[in-house]
Amino acid sequence: MFLLNSTADYRLALDPRDEKTLDASAAVEVERHLAFRKDHAVTPLVALPGLASEIGVAAIHVKDEGHRLGLGSFKALGGAYAVIRLVLKQAEQQLGRVVDMAELHSSEVRAIAQTMTVACATDGNHGRSVAQGAQLVGARAAIFVHAGVSGERIAAIARFGAEMIRVEGTYDDAVREAARVAEANGWIIVSDTSWPSYERIPGLVMQGYTALVREALRQMQEPPTHVFIQSGVGGIAAAVAGHLAIEFGKNRPVFTVVDPARAACLFETARAGRPVTVAHGEPTVMAMLECYEPSLVAWRILARAADAFMTVDEADATDIMKRLANPVSGDPAVVAGESGGVGLAGAIKAVADPALRAALSIDGRSRIFVVNTEGATDPGKYQEIVGLSPAAVAARNREGALT
Repeated sequence: MFLLNSTADYRLALDPRDEKTLDASAAVEVERHLAFRKDHAVTPLVALPGLASEIGVAAIHVKDEGHRLGLGSFKALGGAYAVIRLVLKQAEQQLGRVVDMAELHSSEVRAIAQTMTVACATDGNHGRSVAQGAQLVGARAAIFVHAGVSGERIAAIARFGAEMIRVEGTYDDAVREAARVAEANGWIIVSDTSWPSYERIPGLVMQGYTALVREALRQMQEPPTHVFIQSGVGGIAAAVAGHLAIEFGKNRPVFTVVDPARAACLFETARAGRPVTVAHGEPTVMAMLECYEPSLVAWRILARAADAFMTVDEADATDIMKRLANPVSGDPAVVAGESGGVGLAGAIKAVADPALRAALSIDGRSRIFVVNTEGATDPGKYQEIVGLSPAAVAARNREGALT
């Protein structure tokens, strides 16, 4: 399914609150925070000239977040960053002075963090980031996971010392239960989705994601003409679209949001012109994108800054995993999890359809940018789908063309 943005807010300036969250000065602060993370390294921007030539565009660049902060997904930038910012804010209130990021590991700040409990619901990646952030500062973390989260993903979160709480139902059920329990216990919810009266913390999470956009723009010789970003509740799509809209104004790239067909809450919201909840049906292999209600803040941004919305099917997601693992001659191999390559799957699907290609003004000069949002966060599932272990695929990358 595909539709162009026809909402009343399309191409309006961002809401001032969102512009403040996603502008260059905020992104600089995120990058400054990363400088204090001992495991920080700029993630690679992978050029796929062979695939670009095959589908008839000038360039394809993949920002590979499978290497981010040892967590294997872009969400490492968001949850942990929000936790750290919340701890510093609490320290400022208790100490009665400005507390700089450089004081994060001081005894004063750590003593305050130890009195705090952060909580969230997760499909896997966001919870891992929140748990890591809590461990970094000495806070406690309680992570709520729904029935569809694999044991391997739960174990990956638990290794950061988080309390794991199982919830029957979907991700959205886990979001509601986390909010209920947190309120009853005086915990701080660090969610990557927003709802009425709860926007500031999801805004911090999205703010963390701007670092990958800043890095990518520095890594490219020319900015992209087209961007395809996958969406769960919409946070990563909104962060990328919003930052690019601020950076380039009327000359921003054509931006397409890509949803799983089985959990297309952003697509259906765009169709309705207002936030809607989609029915829970058969689970999608794109587990990190299996969300049925959009983030209100993310939708507010995407209503203005996204040009189109589309869906991809189950086979599209698994096919792109295999295609990246077994690339066109001369291209490097990329380890992409079940949700990681969905933006690229959408781009290939759009380019192959003459009507979509025309609607998005894609031609032989187009430069496409996508984000591999996760590596093999569930290695067993990855090998089951691709037929190779993540290590075996990564080994093919030794002579790849990294920019």
